[in-house]
Amino acid sequence: MSLDVSPALLEQAERGEVDEADFVDCVRTSLPYAWEMISSLVAQLKVDGGQFADNQTPPPDEQARGQLLRALASDAIRGALQRHFGVRLAFQNCHRLAVFPLDASVDERLARFTSVRGQLLNQSPGLRDC
Repeated sequence: MSLDVSPALLEQAERGEVDEADFVDCVRTSLPYAWEMISSLVAQLKVDGGQFADNQTPPPDEQARGQLLRALASDAIRGALQRHFGVRLAFQNCHRLAVFPLDASVDERLARFTSVRGQLLNQSPGLRDC
């Protein structure tokens, strides 16, 4: 299981109505490495400005890598995080996470980051088994 779902949140889901703030809090507590990575990149983007902020350091261990993969591979989690932080998330390999502002002026840069070319240029033998 990728999230530690409280009985109260599970009950909400069973009733058919889930408060997104409660879901985001579940993600925060269940996937602390991923949460911290995204939070720090959002803060970096706000401080530095620019078109995006990204991480190029591999996770410290497999548990952290798994958290990042679970957060970004789930449409529901990824969407909730994007709405919560007010950014667009982009992901390459097993660790290169980038946050982009919602501003349409960075659409071209986001498209380059998420392109097939961008993916190929971000490869290295050291990341083959990540």
